[in-house]
Amino acid sequence: MGHPVGIFGTMVWFSAMLLMAAAGERPTTYPGYKLVWNDEFNSPGKPDPKNWVFEEGFVRNEELQWYQPENAWVQDGHLIIEGRRETKTNPQFETGSTDWRKNRPTAAYTSSCLETRGLHEFQYGRFEIRAKIDARPGLWPAIWTLGVTGDWPKNGEVDQLEYYRDMILANTAWGNSIWNSVRTPYEKFTAKDPNFGKKFHVWRMDWDEAFIRIYLDNQLLNETDLTKTINPDGSNAFHRPEFLLLNLAIGSTGGDPSKTSFPSRFEFDYVRVYQKSAGH
Repeated sequence: MGHPVGIFGTMVWFSAMLLMAAAGERPTTYPGYKLVWNDEFNSPGKPDPKNWVFEEGFVRNEELQWYQPENAWVQDGHLIIEGRRETKTNPQFETGSTDWRKNRPTAAYTSSCLETRGLHEFQYGRFEIRAKIDARPGLWPAIWTLGVTGDWPKNGEVDQLEYYRDMILANTAWGNSIWNSVRTPYEKFTAKDPNFGKKFHVWRMDWDEAFIRIYLDNQLLNETDLTKTINPDGSNAFHRPEFLLLNLAIGSTGGDPSKTSFPSRFEFDYVRVYQKSAGH
């Protein structure tokens, strides 16, 4: 006669565990910081339109992929950006055009680029993104921010992550294309952990009035002194708000993807932005 109560109790406990798993772990707390915005990707389906907008079409760097919303979704607590080898008709095609966006009748690959432009913009803070990359030829996953005002690169670019051609990069750019770029061979990470590429890792940017510091799993990759990031007009590229971008590019600087099998996935566990509390 005691079994039904035990079974019921077990069912309640199991249901609670499922709810906790679905909700994911609570964001880390840091002394002197408060969490001001985050996406934990716990609601399956399309990415939250209150947080993300999509780039579409051919966008930059003469990359091979056509960006479209269909290649991004939330599943099992993760945001997935999927690169595919598939033919996509270019509706902007013009015969004889010298514009690379218009002189290609089709795209041979598709992917997605999500950004917080117009929705969430931040000036200073700790940007923490837990993600898993696919480090194969021709793929160019990136986590980065761009300034809201001004033309590139005077608006300021920060690359928390770029991967291509067996390198992990951490960069800042400003002025008339001035770059502070650090490239770390991918093999340095796999030498320490052969399963590095199968795991999620935390890419972090700490940005305040004085410095931008970029970390991978708490290892400092790059540091930019903001007294040096002055544009020709005297403005500072990194003393203004920026928005966040997550994307998987294919080809161009990323290399030749022709021998890489598809689909490819760039996965995210969470995106969190912290800012210093009053008095810190």
